[in-house]
Amino acid sequence: MEKMKLQKLYSDFKPDIDIIENELEKALQSTSHLLNDASLHLLHAGGKRIRPLFVLMSAKFGNYSIDRMKYAAVPLELIHMGSLVHDDVIDHSNMRRGRPTVRSQWNNRVAMLTGSFIFGRAIQYVTHIENPKAHQILARTMVEICKGEIIQIEDKFRINQNLKDYFRRIKRKTALLIESSCEVGAVVAEADPEVTKRLKRFGYYVGMSYQIVDDVLDFTSTDKQLGKPAGSDLLQGNITLPILLMKNHPKILRFIERASKGIVTEQERLEMLQIVRKSDSIKQALKISDQYLEKAMKEVERLPDNPTKKRLKEIALFIGKRKF
Repeated sequence: MEKMKLQKLYSDFKPDIDIIENELEKALQSTSHLLNDASLHLLHAGGKRIRPLFVLMSAKFGNYSIDRMKYAAVPLELIHMGSLVHDDVIDHSNMRRGRPTVRSQWNNRVAMLTGSFIFGRAIQYVTHIENPKAHQILARTMVEICKGEIIQIEDKFRINQNLKDYFRRIKRKTALLIESSCEVGAVVAEADPEVTKRLKRFGYYVGMSYQIVDDVLDFTSTDKQLGKPAGSDLLQGNITLPILLMKNHPKILRFIERASKGIVTEQERLEMLQIVRKSDSIKQALKISDQYLEKAMKEVERLPDNPTKKRLKEIALFIGKRKF
C-alpha cells in the first residue's frame, strides 16, 4: 500500500525520474571492477529517490528542463548515497534495505573509498551547471554532511545530550540535503528568489519531519520492514528522539550501557523494543514531526499558484505519515 502511494506521487515525474536513474547508473561506472561493483551494489538496492524528486518539483516553479535539471538531481542523490556508505562504516552496519552493506559485502576500506568515489562523481556532475550559486549550495551541503558524520561519532552512546543536540544532528544528517534539493532545483531553474527561499524552508521542515519519522520507525517497524534489526539505531549508539524523550528510564539506561559494550542479547533487544513501543515517547516524537510538517505546509501555501503545489503537499504528507 505504501509503495503504491509513493508510485502515485511519482507518476507525474516518472519519465524524468527514469532519466535520472539512467544517469545515476552511468555516473557510477568505473574502469575499476571493484569500485564499479561496490557503487552499483548500493544503487541497485533501490531507494525512494526523494531528493531528485524534490529537485524536479522545485524546478517546476522556474524554467523547467530535464536536460538541465538532471545535472542538479543526480549529484544530490550521489551525495546522499556516498553519505550512506560512510554511515554504514561509522555504525558498523551489516544490512541496508534488506541487503548487505558495502562494508559487509567487501570491507571498511573499500566502503570508505567507494563513498569518496561517489562524492567525486557528484562534483563532476555539478560542473555541468553554470550557475555558481548551485555550486556553492552543494559544496556547503557536502561540508555540513561531513561535519554531521563527525558529530554523530562524538554523540554515540552519549546519554547526557539534549534535544538541541539531536535537532542539530538530524539537520546535518537529513534535513540539509532535502533543503538543498529544493533550493538547487529552484536556483538552476532560475525561479524567483523569494520563491526559492520558501522552497528552501519547505525542504528543511520536511527533512526534519522525515528524519524524526525515520527514527520512530526504527522502533515501531518489524525487522522485515526495515531490512535490518529493529532498534538498530540504539544498538549502534545513536540516541534518537524517542529515546531522548524517555532517557531516564532505568531499563533503557541499562540497555545503552550494555549496548556500548556490545553485549546485548536478542532477548534484551526485544524487551527494549516493547518498552519503547509502549511508552509515550513515540506519540510525543510524532507530534514534534507534525509540527515541522505544519510549518512545511505553510511555506507551500505561500508559493505562487502552480499545479506542483498539490504534489508538494502530498509528498510532504506521505513523508510525515509513512509506515516504511
